[in-house]
Formats: sequence, C-alpha cells, structure tokens
Amino acid sequence: MIAELFAVMAPVLTGAGLGFTWIRLGHPYPVEFVTRLVFNIGTPALIIASLANAEIDAGSVGRTMLAAALVMIAMAAATLPMARLLGRDWRVLLAPMMYPNTGNMGLPVVLYAFGSAGFAFGITVMVTVSLFQFTVGSIMASQGKALRTLARTPTVYAIVISLALLLTETSLPRWLNNSVDLISGFTVPLMLITLGVSLASIQVRSLKSGVGFSLLRIPVAAGLAWGIGTLLGLPPLAQGILVLQMSMPVAVFNYLFAQKAGREPEYTASLVFCSTLMSLLYLPLLLIWLM
Repeated sequence: MIAELFAVMAPVLTGAGLGFTWIRLGHPYPVEFVTRLVFNIGTPALIIASLANAEIDAGSVGRTMLAAALVMIAMAAATLPMARLLGRDWRVLLAPMMYPNTGNMGLPVVLYAFGSAGFAFGITVMVTVSLFQFTVGSIMASQGKALRTLARTPTVYAIVISLALLLTETSLPRWLNNSVDLISGFTVPLMLITLGVSLASIQVRSLKSGVGFSLLRIPVAAGLAWGIGTLLGLPPLAQGILVLQMSMPVAVFNYLFAQKAGREPEYTASLVFCSTLMSLLYLPLLLIWLM
C-alpha cells in the first residue's frame, strides 16, 4: 500500500517541485501565458479526450456534476459558522471554502490513483468547480458579467461537445481524436509545474490561521461530499472521487480573486499555502480509505 501511495503522490510532488525550484533559482516563468494556454486550450482538449472516450454514461456525468454543485452550495452555507468560529469576514472565507484545487492538484492525484476510468469523473468535478468559480467567483470579486464569462469560456463548449458525443454514442474521427489526445497531454504537467510556481511566489505571513482553517475545512468537505454522493446514488467510483476532489487544498485562483477584490489576499495566501502543504499529509490517509 505504501508503494502504491508513493506512486500516486510522487508525480504530484515532482511536478510541483520542479515549478517551485525553478522560481527559487531565479528563472522566469510566464504564469499568465501558461494559465491561458492550459485553461483555453489544454483543459478543453483534456475534457473532450477524457469524456468522449470514457466508458461512462451521460447520466452518471450529470449526477456527478449535480453532486459537486450541491457540495459547493453546502460549503457556502457552512461558511458563516466557520467565519464566526475563526473570527473572520465570511466574504473572505467563502471562496476558499467553496473552491478546492480540483485542477492542477486534484486531476493528477485522481489520474494516478484511479486511472482513466476514474479520471473522467475527476474531470467532471473539476469542470463543475471551474464553472462556479469563474461565474460566481467573478461576481464575488466584483467583476460581474457572469453570462459573458461563460460564453467566453472554451471549457463550456468542450462540455457540450463531450456530452453530445456521449449521448449519441458517437466517436471522433481518428485524426481528430489523435490530435485532441496529443494536445491534452501537456495539460496535467503544466498544471503541476504552475502549482509549484504559484506556491513559490506567494508571500505567507500567517501560518497558524491557515493550518486552523484547513483542519476545519477538510472533514466538513469530505463529509458533505460523501453524504451528498450517497443521497444521489453515485457509483462508488464517482462518489470516492467526489470526496477526494472536494477535499483538495484551497485553489490558487482564490488568492488571485482575493487580490482583485481587495479582500485580505495575504490571509487567503496563507490558506492556499498551508492547505497545500497539509494535503501531503492527509491525502495519503484519504487515499487509503478510498482505494
């Protein structure tokens, strides 16, 4: 079991470690360019490559998306008591509570732990979280124009295409399937490297509060995900991945939104940094339970 867990976590640590070391050595890294590349090209290609060829039905995809949405709504409701307990403004904690790092942290863990069959469910959860984050999150950051954001998000069109292929049991032409598969290949490595770069670039001042928040959030997220997955009758594999994905550390994008909104970005940075470091301790335990 230890060897299996190490095999899952080693690629994550290696990719993030490369990005972290690269920045610490003083080398430049075009974060904005890579982020645009990953989210506008890599992620849509990854969604189509994973869902279009996955051996799952559209109903399971729909229920998994619904479950992820309900977990985020439940986490939003849990923000108020959490804010009172920690003595913080609920608006500061809302995004870190709702949006875990299901992309550049969650997807690699799901891929190496559950393989291609589980990866499709991991993509489904990540897509749902991203849709919420870039619509509701944009509004909370005072950016507004949620509908325009959706219309300009390639991920949305990738979901529609993938679901259409699933519902009609249609396969992509071989040349297109090979092209999409090739392009999607750079997504996960770049996600991990960018995660390491982001962590190396974040200035952390309050470690104690970040640890306290993570210790409270993790069991709440895992419990809600398990309960909602059970109520919706998700397949065991989908339910386990929902729990794993929603228990991921706080997403780096929460720090960027906090900066734009002017809502205690330094505190949010501590939540991102501490929860990511703590995930190296609790994710193996969670994987022992789920695997």
